[in-house]
Amino acid sequence: MSIWVVMLLGGVLTFLTRLSFIWLQDRISMPPLIRRALRFVPPAVLSVVIFQELLFRNSALDLSPTNTRLLAGVIAVIVAWRSRNPLLTIASGMAALLLLNLLFSFLGI
Repeated sequence: MSIWVVMLLGGVLTFLTRLSFIWLQDRISMPPLIRRALRFVPPAVLSVVIFQELLFRNSALDLSPTNTRLLAGVIAVIVAWRSRNPLLTIASGMAALLLLNLLFSFLGI
């Protein structure tokens, strides 16, 4: 099977899965408990992705002071806490990561 066929089928299946939730939303009534629980799915999934990227290097936990991603993440959390501005948080985290990578590569760490 060609890679293009696999990609096309994957795209169609993803589209149909998402469309089914939109199409069924008005036709099926969900219990309030399920509706309330589904609100927590996006933050839970996002936090797993972010923490795994910040804390793990080469499939091992890396809490060392040379983990630039973790340091940049801490800076971004502080900016988010103080400013409550998502755009500023993302920009400061990216800038911190860039500057820390440059600094650590300059120092040879």
